[in-house]
Amino acid sequence: MDSGIKYSHPSFDDQQMSPPPPPPVWKGKCYWSQGGCNKKIISAVGFYRGRLVSPLDTNGHGTHTASTAAGSYVDDANVVGSAKGTASGLAPGAHLAVYKVTPGGSTDILKGIDQAIHDQVHVLSMSIGFEKPYKLDKDKVAVGSYAAVTNGIVPVQAGGNAGPLPNMVDGAPWILMVGSSVMDRRVRSIVELGDGREFYGESAYQPDKFPPTQFPLIYPYGVLKSEDSKKCQGNSLNLIDVRDKIVLCGASGDYKENVEASDLVKKAGGAAVIVMSQPQMGNRTDADAFLHPASRVAFNDAIEIIKYLDKASNPTAAIKFDGTQFGHRPAPVVSSFSNRGPNPFNGNIIKPDFIAPGSNILAAWPTEVGPNPTGTDKTFIMVSGTSMAAPHVSGIVALLKHNHRHWSPAAIKSAIMTTAYTKDRDGNPIKDEYDGKDAGAFTMGSGHVDPVAANDPGLIYDNDPHDYIRYLCGMKLPDSEVSTIAGSPIVCSQVQAIEPEQLNYPSISVSLGTKSVSKTVNRTVTNVGDANSVYTVKVDNPEGVNVDVSPITLTFTNEDEKQDFIVTLSIQGVPPKEGKISEGQLVWDSGKYFVRSPIAVTFT
Repeated sequence: MDSGIKYSHPSFDDQQMSPPPPPPVWKGKCYWSQGGCNKKIISAVGFYRGRLVSPLDTNGHGTHTASTAAGSYVDDANVVGSAKGTASGLAPGAHLAVYKVTPGGSTDILKGIDQAIHDQVHVLSMSIGFEKPYKLDKDKVAVGSYAAVTNGIVPVQAGGNAGPLPNMVDGAPWILMVGSSVMDRRVRSIVELGDGREFYGESAYQPDKFPPTQFPLIYPYGVLKSEDSKKCQGNSLNLIDVRDKIVLCGASGDYKENVEASDLVKKAGGAAVIVMSQPQMGNRTDADAFLHPASRVAFNDAIEIIKYLDKASNPTAAIKFDGTQFGHRPAPVVSSFSNRGPNPFNGNIIKPDFIAPGSNILAAWPTEVGPNPTGTDKTFIMVSGTSMAAPHVSGIVALLKHNHRHWSPAAIKSAIMTTAYTKDRDGNPIKDEYDGKDAGAFTMGSGHVDPVAANDPGLIYDNDPHDYIRYLCGMKLPDSEVSTIAGSPIVCSQVQAIEPEQLNYPSISVSLGTKSVSKTVNRTVTNVGDANSVYTVKVDNPEGVNVDVSPITLTFTNEDEKQDFIVTLSIQGVPPKEGKISEGQLVWDSGKYFVRSPIAVTFT
């Protein structure tokens, strides 16, 4: 569900598909009467304001996400010569059904989801969302996704890019909500100031012949004091002399604007550009395919560069290119832009559910990038966003769906959540790229996805779609709102409602305070591991809270056997100040399986 697809890209070649035909129940149609669809792309339609349109991608976003989820293997992939290797999606053997629903809006999103349900897809990959979270009945992705879940379809959605602001992530519990992480690859572009200090930035474009010599350094905003000059947009560069100078430009959240800024510097005669992350971007650097020698630097480094510019009588800088580097530490970290919880409309259920790679993701693009086009159709770009993280998870879901055909959408979500990891490659807690601090549950959910572990999780927390109706009624939503989500009339007085924390979710989140010093939640786990197994509970108590679990062991003798347990969370001592969130974890450990649930306690 995106902006369409460039079907002729090598990532969508069908020669590697086995078995070749679509699934026998497939009902999808192809917009193009000749070409366009093949054994890889088995359906493609577009909607704009309710009308059927071509699903051809003119934006790039849909091509990128589709290839990330299920692109075929493509050798010698690179972005203007950087990050060379073999590219593929997470599930290169999966079929693709393409529904172009942007930029049409909510009506087209619902129409696209409805068509996908009719066509009998298995996974909905949705790198789409809104500028802020909405009540669940007003969130068209949530409404459409509930209908998908009732048909056994797994909905995966990008968590959004308004981080590090809190309370911005969407929150429907039936959706797999994905945050973004940064991996250990950097395409290094080094800024060297005239005083000898160096700052590591990034740029996919790494020109061979750019001299690593010092050039005069200039910040247009320091001269013109306009928003255009801050980001090197508009005609601001025509108002001052930037010829043969390295130009400082503020970064935009839109990579296309950053590339445009480098092009404007080039056209104005500038020697190179330094793109500076904004305060909310923290330590973020992006390997954009600039059109001119460039370096994208972190916010704190940008501050140091500006301080030097202000103090030096003759400020200069050089840019040196160091190619593609692996092993950057710490890694992974949560992307600074990744949306965080809590969600204000979902009863405090932890969102996002987990994080996956979403920064500097190399994937297919419909056009060539960089300053030197060669005419190739093997075109790739690196883009950042939770839009890039979601299709990673969609591909994982496709693999899990293939291996465990009887698992429900909730079971698949549980398998990914309870096996996610929370330590980085050096064994330390995963950090937040924004400020370098440990990432909490409302920042990274259950942790970073681990596809191999998710394939064999041991235990799962399952839900029937009707459980979500019980949860919605338990939030005291009006019958009309619940009916909108359910797609049929619901009378909550006739439903066995449950409090939000009682939903059989793979994470636990409660509110405690002077009016509620203790809460008990119920959970049920299903054995999908070894038939004869014994699990022992291990708890890390959140600060100021005692967690009591009963029973403390779970014994299984059969596959698919269910066991219940209860968790009582009680304030210990003087409650922390209002609004504080304490975190811990609950683990069921069999010696072979480690089934982890994060715990978040909000004090009210």
